[in-house]
Amino acid sequence: MQRQKSILSFMHKPSPEPHKSGDIFSFSSKPPCQIPSTRQPVQSSALAGISTTDPSADDVRGIDTPPEKICRPFFSSRFPAAFDSADESVVQPFSSILHKFAKDDAAKSYSTKNQKEIVSSSLLSKSSGLEDNNPDKRNGMFIEDREKNADDFVFEANGKAQNAELVLDLLGPETPATRPHVPHFKRIQNISDFEHISSSFILGSNKRQKPNEELPEKEVHDEKYEISSKFEWLNPSTIRDANGRRPNDPLYDQRTLYIPSDSLKKMSASQRQYWSVKCNYLDVVLFFKVGKFYELYELDAEIGQRELDWKMTVSGVGKCRQVGISEAGIDDAVDKLVARGYKVGRMEQVETSDQAKARGKNSVIERKLVLMATPSTAIDGSMGPDAVHLLALNEGQSNNGSTVYGFAFLDYAALKFWVGSFIDDGSYAALGALLVQVSPREVLYEKSGLSKETHKALMKYASKGSITMQMTPIVSDQEFLDAIEVKKRINSHGYFRGTPNPWTTVIENEMHYDHVLSALGVLIGHVNRLKLDDALCNGELLSYHLYKGCLRLDGQALVNLEIFGNNFDGGLSGTLYKHLDHCRTTSGKRLLRRWICHPLKQIDDINDRLNVVEGLINNPEVIAVISQYLCKLPDLDRLLGRVNASVGSSYLLLLPSIGAKMLKQQIKTFGLLIKGLRMGMDLLMLLQKEHKVSFLSKVVNLHLLSGLDELLKQFEAAMSEVFPCYQDHDAKESDGETLSVLIEKFVGKAADWSQVIHTVNRIDVLQSFAASAITSAGSMCRPVFMPTKSSNSSRQGSGGSMLCIKGLWHPYAVGNNENGQVPNDINLGEGSEQQPCALLLTGPNMGGKSTLLRATCLAVILAQLGCYVPADKCMLTPADVIFTRLGATDRIMSGESTFFVECSETASVLRNATQDSLVLLDELGRGTSTFDGYAIAYAVFRHLVESIRCRLLFATHYHPLTKEFASHPRVNLQHMACTFDQKINGEQELVFLYRLASGSCPESYGLQAALIAGIPKSVVDAASTAGERMKLMISGNFKSSERRSEFSTLHEEWLKSILSLSRSSRDCWDEDTSDTMLCLWHEIRSSYR
Repeated sequence: MQRQKSILSFMHKPSPEPHKSGDIFSFSSKPPCQIPSTRQPVQSSALAGISTTDPSADDVRGIDTPPEKICRPFFSSRFPAAFDSADESVVQPFSSILHKFAKDDAAKSYSTKNQKEIVSSSLLSKSSGLEDNNPDKRNGMFIEDREKNADDFVFEANGKAQNAELVLDLLGPETPATRPHVPHFKRIQNISDFEHISSSFILGSNKRQKPNEELPEKEVHDEKYEISSKFEWLNPSTIRDANGRRPNDPLYDQRTLYIPSDSLKKMSASQRQYWSVKCNYLDVVLFFKVGKFYELYELDAEIGQRELDWKMTVSGVGKCRQVGISEAGIDDAVDKLVARGYKVGRMEQVETSDQAKARGKNSVIERKLVLMATPSTAIDGSMGPDAVHLLALNEGQSNNGSTVYGFAFLDYAALKFWVGSFIDDGSYAALGALLVQVSPREVLYEKSGLSKETHKALMKYASKGSITMQMTPIVSDQEFLDAIEVKKRINSHGYFRGTPNPWTTVIENEMHYDHVLSALGVLIGHVNRLKLDDALCNGELLSYHLYKGCLRLDGQALVNLEIFGNNFDGGLSGTLYKHLDHCRTTSGKRLLRRWICHPLKQIDDINDRLNVVEGLINNPEVIAVISQYLCKLPDLDRLLGRVNASVGSSYLLLLPSIGAKMLKQQIKTFGLLIKGLRMGMDLLMLLQKEHKVSFLSKVVNLHLLSGLDELLKQFEAAMSEVFPCYQDHDAKESDGETLSVLIEKFVGKAADWSQVIHTVNRIDVLQSFAASAITSAGSMCRPVFMPTKSSNSSRQGSGGSMLCIKGLWHPYAVGNNENGQVPNDINLGEGSEQQPCALLLTGPNMGGKSTLLRATCLAVILAQLGCYVPADKCMLTPADVIFTRLGATDRIMSGESTFFVECSETASVLRNATQDSLVLLDELGRGTSTFDGYAIAYAVFRHLVESIRCRLLFATHYHPLTKEFASHPRVNLQHMACTFDQKINGEQELVFLYRLASGSCPESYGLQAALIAGIPKSVVDAASTAGERMKLMISGNFKSSERRSEFSTLHEEWLKSILSLSRSSRDCWDEDTSDTMLCLWHEIRSSYR
C-alpha cells in the first residue's frame, strides 16, 4: 500500500479547464436554420422569447418550459387521488369507473367552454418498447414523467389550451412485414380527442364501444389533416439541404436540413434545442433527453417505429410524431440501431433543474450533443474481434497519367490513425487490396472527386465481403482543405498527441504528400463532426504501407484465393484466415489478419518466425502454458485505446445522470487494463526464462520489462486501495480526480505499454501457427528457402526462381477419397534455367485443377508467413508477387463483360509480373469465341514463358496448346487423372482421381460432366455426334495433328533465324554470323538430347 501512496501523493491534478466545444471545420457555407433574435410578447402559457443562440451550436437555452418534469397525480383535480397511479393492478378497476364519469363531464365541457383544457384520465395500453414490464410506461415513456412536460401541450396565441390528444392503439403495433408502403407523413396512429377515446376504449379492457356521436366528424378530419402536414420542410417533395439544394442536385448534402426562419419563430425553446442540432445532423438518429427518458421525433421516430417496433404517438416537443425509451433501455436501443447501420447521437442534459432555475424561473434545461455512435466508430464489447475502420479516400493523377490515391483510416476502438498512398493501374487491383486489407465499415470521399472507374472498383470489392461497406459522400467545400491548411489545423488544435514522434515525420515520408494530407483532412473533419475529439487529441498517427517489404497480394488475389471470405457467401468458412486462426485473444486475431495481408519477403525474417514455430511444435507443453495465460487476457489493445481516450475528457464526468455512469465505466476499464497487463507481463517474463524454445526469447527480449514490472506493481497497489471492487465500483464525485491522476501517470508510458501488448499479440499469433500445424489433417513440413540470384542480371541470362513441393495437399479442401486429401508434386524451376518453370495443366471438368492451383499459391503464402506447409517437403525461393486469374465472372452493374474482366486482370499480370513472381491463370480466353480465346491464351502463355520467365501455373481446356508447347524446354505438361468405371447396365461412369499425372489429358470429358450435371442423355448424344464431326474437319491441319507436338515455338524462332541468315549475301557473312549459326546448332542439338 506504500507504493500506491507514492503515486497519488506526488501528483496533483490541476483544476480541469472548461471544455472548449466547437468544430475545427465548418460544414456549410451558411447556417442551416436562422433563429431570430427578437422576442415576441406572449401570454403566460404561450411561447416565450426566442433565444438568440447560434443555430449551429449544440446547446440552445430558452425560458418557456419548466426546467424538469415533476411527478404529479395521474388524474385531474376533478377526481380524487384515491390510489397510486404507479400501480397498474390498482388503477385498472377504478379507472374504468371514473372513465365513465369523465365522459359526460368532458362532453359538457367541450360544448359549453369552447375547447378549454381537458385532462385525460385514461391510461393507454402498454407499449411494445424495450421496457414492456414497467406498469407506468406509455409508448416507451413513463406517464407521470411525460405529463408534466409543458411541451406535451401546444398553446394558442390567446393562451387557451387546445385539447390534449392521446393515441388510440386498438390493433397493436404494425410491423414492417404487415405495414403497406405509405409515405412517412401519413404513417401516424389514429388520433382523436378525449371523448372519442373515452367512448371507444375502456382502460384495462379490450372491448370497443361506438364512437362518440357528439364529436363533429369534420373537426376530427381537419385535425388529422393538420397533423399530417406538420413540418412541410420535412416533406420529400420540399426538403432541402442547408444550402437550399434539392436531393436531385449533384451537390445535395444529405447530412443537413434547411428550416425556414418563420417555422422557427413558432417553435418553443425545447423545439429549437432539438432542431438547431438536427438541421446539422439529418443523417443521425438523434435521441433527445427529456427528464428520465430519451425521445425520437419525426423522421427519427419513423426509424424507431420501423427498426425497434416502438409505438408512435403525436406529442412531445412541439406535438410532433415521437417515440421514446427510458434511461434503462437507451444503451440497448443505441446498440441495435448502430448494428443495423445507423448513426446515433444523444442530446444530453448538461445541467440539473436547480442550475436551470438559477438562470430564471422558467428556464429550460440546457442540452447538448455529447455522445455519438456509428457503425464505423464502435467501441463496445459486442463489436467482435475484427477491427472496425473508418476510411477517407482521395484520388488524383500522377505526372505520367497513373491514378494516385491518398488514404487515411481510423480504428477508433484502439485510437490509432493510419495514412498512406499508392499508384494504381487500370485494373484497380491495388485499390482492391486496400479495401480487402482494411475492410472499412464506412468510406468517406469527395462527392465529385472520384472517377467512375474508382466507383466501380469500390462497388466491386464492397460486394465481396460479408460486412456492409457504407459510402459517405462529402459535399461541403469547408472540409476539403489543401495540405497547408490541414497542417495548420492539426498543429493549432494539438491533434495526435499519442504519436511518440512528431506527427509530421509520418506524413513527410509519404511519396504523395498532398493527397495523403487531403484524405487526412476529410477524416479529421468527419471525426470532429461526430464529437470524437478524444480520438483526434490522444490518437496515434502511423504510416500504412500497402505492399512495401512484403509479398504483394493484390485485391484480386485476396478474393480469388479466398483469403478472408469465401466465394459462396463471403463468410469465413473455407478461408485461409479461418484455417490459421487458433489465436486466444481478440487482439491476436487482428494481428493475424495484418500478417496474412503482408507475408514476408526477407529470408532471415521468415526463418526467425519458423524457428519459433518449430520450437513450439516440438514442445507442445509450452503451447499449453501460453494458452493458459492468453485465455485470461482481455482485449488489451482496445482497453489501452479507451484509457488513452479518457485523457482530457473530465468534462463529460460532470454531466448529470450520465457522468457517474461514465466514471464507473472508466474505472472498470482502467482496472481491467491493469489486471490484463499483469497477466501479459507475467507471461513474457516467464518466456524470457524458457530454454526449451530458445528462439522464443528473441521475440520477448524487451529491455524495458523489468522497469515496467515495478511501475505496474505500483498501479496495482493503488487500484487495490482506491478501487478494490473496480468492476462494480460505486463511483463518487471525488473518484474522478483520483482516476485522472492515475491515468495521466499511466499514459506517460503509453508507448512502452503498447510495445508490451504488441509482443503478447505476436506470441499469440506464433502459437496459432504452431497449433494449426499440430492439428492439421495431413502431413506438414517446414519450408526451406533458397536465395535468389541477383536481380541486376538480365532476364535472358538469369534464373534460379524455383518452387518444388512434394506431397502437396489443400489445407482445408475436402476431396472424395477416404483420407479426404490427394497429395501431388509440383516442380517449377528446380533452381536451374534449363528446368521447366511453367506448368501447362489440362484435365476433365471438375477434376481438381483449380484446387491444385489454389493449393500451390496457399503453400507459398503460408511459407512466407512463417508457417508450416501442407506437404511432405517444400523448397522455394521467395516470391515478390502472386497474380491470379480464376473463373469466368462478369460485373453487370459495372458494365463489364466476362471477357473484359478476363482481359483487364490479365493485362495487370503482363504489366507487373517479374521473374520472381508466381502467376496463376485458370481457363484464360473462355469468355469469347473459341478461336479468339485460343489466340489470346496462346499469346499470353508464350509471353510469360519466354519473355518474363516467371513461375507459371496455366490451366486450360484448349488442347491445341499442349501440341504447341509439348516440346518446349521451359514448359511441363501435366493433367489431372481420371478413369472410367463400368456400371451394371454397361455404361461407363467417369471417376475423378484428383492425382497429377504426366502429359496432357486427351479430352476434357465435358460430355460426361454434362451427364453428371443432369443434362438429358439425348442431348448429350447429339453433342457427341457433333463433336466427332468437328474433329474430322480439323484433323488434317498440321498444328492440330500429333506431329505438331514434336515442333515447339522455340523451333520456330530458330528456323526463322536460320532462314534469315541463309538469305544474307556472302559479303555480309562475317564472324558474328558464323557464331550465331554455331549457337543455334548447339541449342537444337541440346534440346534433342
